[in-house]
Amino acid sequence: MITKEDVEHIGWLARIEINEQETVEYMEKLNSVLEYFGQLDELPTGDVAPTYHVAEIYNVFREDVVEECLSQEKVLANTEHKQDGTFRVPKIG
Repeated sequence: MITKEDVEHIGWLARIEINEQETVEYMEKLNSVLEYFGQLDELPTGDVAPTYHVAEIYNVFREDVVEECLSQEKVLANTEHKQDGTFRVPKIG
């Protein structure tokens, strides 16, 4: 069961402010979801094969073909933000 303290902690982890009314609403909604999962746990699924996707989709791969790549001049031709042969980007930190 999800408590008000759990919802407040989740809000703190997500760095969002949740007021008292929202805390109660989220607590009720999350407990409703858990109750639904509880109902699903009661279903007999022993003979059901695991599925990873509801549709029969398979990856389609192509052969790796080595091709000529763009030159450094062409890559940097359409930017004003370049320095020493590379893209100049804002400093992080």
